[in-house]
Amino acid sequence: MSAPVSATTSPILQVHPLGFPWPTIDPFLFCAYHDDAYPRANAQMGPDAPVQGRQIGADFSRKDGWSLYHGHPVPGFPGHPHRGFETVTVVRRGLIDHADSLGAAARYGDGDVQWLTAGAGIQHAEMFPLLNQEADNPLELFQIWLNLPARRKMVTPNFTMFWADQVPQWHSIDAQGRRTDVRVVAGRLAPADGGTGVDQPLAPPPDSWAAQADADVAIWTLRLDAGAEWTLPAAAGAGTRRMLYLFRGEALQVGGQRVQGPAAIELHAGQDVALTALGGAPVELLLLQGRPIGEPVAQYGPFVMNTQAEIMQAMQDYRRTQFGGWPWAEDAPVHGRDPQRFARHPDGREERPAPAPAAA
Repeated sequence: MSAPVSATTSPILQVHPLGFPWPTIDPFLFCAYHDDAYPRANAQMGPDAPVQGRQIGADFSRKDGWSLYHGHPVPGFPGHPHRGFETVTVVRRGLIDHADSLGAAARYGDGDVQWLTAGAGIQHAEMFPLLNQEADNPLELFQIWLNLPARRKMVTPNFTMFWADQVPQWHSIDAQGRRTDVRVVAGRLAPADGGTGVDQPLAPPPDSWAAQADADVAIWTLRLDAGAEWTLPAAAGAGTRRMLYLFRGEALQVGGQRVQGPAAIELHAGQDVALTALGGAPVELLLLQGRPIGEPVAQYGPFVMNTQAEIMQAMQDYRRTQFGGWPWAEDAPVHGRDPQRFARHPDGREERPAPAPAAA
């Protein structure tokens, strides 16, 4: 049973400013929001714009509204290793080209999600190819790092694709006719009013903390019309922690308290919380929640283990094995100019999203 929200009990635990990366809570390790206004493309699938004044190889400048990150000419993140956690990449606009040390490849975006279990170790590249030479190439995505418990840190790496048309979408209309939309990447959604929600979410990878029955992991994106009112339902599990990120829009009323955006809002997860979008434009939010793993975290860059000895072992293993080597001719592979999305797994199995329905 959820605890009621009263005038004397604030559902807000803390409010944090949003920088880069965003603050997170156990079981999450990291959350980065990329919103890049890339211009039209050049012949190399990079931005057709001057790059003078940027630190090539480490450009996080957001000069002119975009960054190259570690890539050039194509923006993105060339081959790099991970061990001991998962990446969940939610692409709202634009495309990502994936390549990894197991020989797998993918092009995904425009609503797709890739869930990568790094486990015992993998190298991968995440490049942002710009395909449109006649118009701008906006890119918008979240990358979320979800920890693995000690017993799962050395599992076999794998990735799962959630194509855009598979991700459950839910909406509500308030008494004034204003709409709230929720995309449910992970976790169930049981509306506070007892109505029909999302009770059959997509299955996380089997070794994920999110696959544990009592982990109560949820990853949702929300959009509220200007002035829309909606009650965020209480989390199902005892001990669950919840963070709500207000990343677009002027402000949000949370249980009667105004929060100016952009902000990360840590909430009492066991309460239903009344939300109202304030200001003259829609408000957009990301919700991350889960029961904490509650284990020690030892991190060195892309390696996340439980002890410093395990970090040292990860570094030695990577130097010795390169986590399977790198089967690509370059460290930043891209997959041509064909915009079609696909995924090719290490066993050679290929998948593609369902074609969009024909216009009526």
